Amino acid sequence: MDVNFGLFDLWVVSPLIALFLFSILPLTIKVLSQNKEGNPFIPMTIGVLGVVVAAALMGTFRDLGGAVAFQQSLVFDSISSQVGFLVLAVTAVALIFSRENLATKTGQFSEFVFLLLNAAIGMLVVIWSNDLIIAFIGIEMMSLCLYVLIALSREERLSKESAFKYFVLSSFASAIMLYGFAFIYGSVGSTYLNEISTLGASLMGTSYIFLLGVVLSIVGLAFKVALVPFHAWAADVYQGSPTPLTAFMATGVKAVSFVLFARVLMSEVLVAPSAEVLVNALQWLAVMTMMVGNIAAIGQSDFKRMLAYSSVAHSGYVMMGVIAAGLVGGAGAGAGLSAVVFYLVAYSVMTLGAFGMISLLEKREDSQVYIEDLKGLGQRNPWMALFIAVFMLALAGIPPTLGFFGKFYVFMAAIEQQLYWLVFWGLLSSAIGLYYYLRPIVLMYMAEDVRGIDVVGSRHLTSFAVAMTALIVLFAGLLL
Repeated sequence: MDVNFGLFDLWVVSPLIALFLFSILPLTIKVLSQNKEGNPFIPMTIGVLGVVVAAALMGTFRDLGGAVAFQQSLVFDSISSQVGFLVLAVTAVALIFSRENLATKTGQFSEFVFLLLNAAIGMLVVIWSNDLIIAFIGIEMMSLCLYVLIALSREERLSKESAFKYFVLSSFASAIMLYGFAFIYGSVGSTYLNEISTLGASLMGTSYIFLLGVVLSIVGLAFKVALVPFHAWAADVYQGSPTPLTAFMATGVKAVSFVLFARVLMSEVLVAPSAEVLVNALQWLAVMTMMVGNIAAIGQSDFKRMLAYSSVAHSGYVMMGVIAAGLVGGAGAGAGLSAVVFYLVAYSVMTLGAFGMISLLEKREDSQVYIEDLKGLGQRNPWMALFIAVFMLALAGIPPTLGFFGKFYVFMAAIEQQLYWLVFWGLLSSAIGLYYYLRPIVLMYMAEDVRGIDVVGSRHLTSFAVAMTALIVLFAGLLL
């Protein structure tokens, strides 16, 4: 095979090169400083600057219109561009949160920045990939960085347990997914998604090997996005990870995993008449995810754990749009795919702000923020209470917030594909979710001020980032 590549190939991967070069700068400075960690503001600034440079480079080729590079291994279409900018934005906000969080502001902060930027590189590879093997490499690069990042926390008990649990379960899921990719290759003779699309519909009804490959791939990806019953890891890992890293995983990692999920299902595997059983199974996965996530969140007293189960429920909503896009398949999946991307952007903004609030309220690296601790916060700190209220209402899908329009577009995409049964369960689960989303608001404004938890110290960068996400959630919804 000809493995030549040209200037165009180097140009389109220049954001990855920039991120890597900026990621090694903090390590270089630390080595030249006799391995002493200096002011964490410097590595954070370098990391954010690297993200800005990568975003500027990405902006130069955002209108390539489906161009391919490295012998069609990478594709640069609208979804690659939009989710790519989302990944960079999430990375920058996570860096800002990490600078002032007690669990991440350690003697290895330079290493933290290095790993976070390289995780972002893996995420960009996943969303750009047109080849299942390249996508797998991107997932593993992202995951390996996350394993170490979780364990780097200053908190000594839960973080180590979470890192080990995530490593074992994620590795097992990756093995299943890779096994599925191997079956797909064995039946199609290629791992390129565009070539799989040409044979996907016909092979679904004629090749059990191809069907098994698709099913195993779906199982592996279902773990990555925390679909029920492959969600058990999410609450424990999210709770044990440093809060800035939890925000990064619950937004960026989920977004890129869903992009790969959508690309696999859009390769004509759901449009075949013989795929009816698979479509029904995917719908049941979405329904169970929405219901189990929302019902489990009701019983949580830990604020962070409640948001973890909320994240599981939101995976079910996104899955509705992914199924709608897959039922159209190929180039015709525009409405469903647009709904998925919009929901991922809206959800990421809301979730970043919510976890940013938890980071502000944490007193120590091992402290837990309980929902009951929010009693009377509206009196002690009106602005922080207002921000929490905005995020809770947005996650619940209350108009005119950005979260309402995210759910609206996903539900409309499902209705266009006549998935009325799925939409009914989505509305029912949203109604159930209102209880635990409104509970913090009730405690903040209607309970007596018992001198509970409040913002600790001067964390101006995190406060500014949280305020910006709250404004985006509110005013973007009003403008729409």
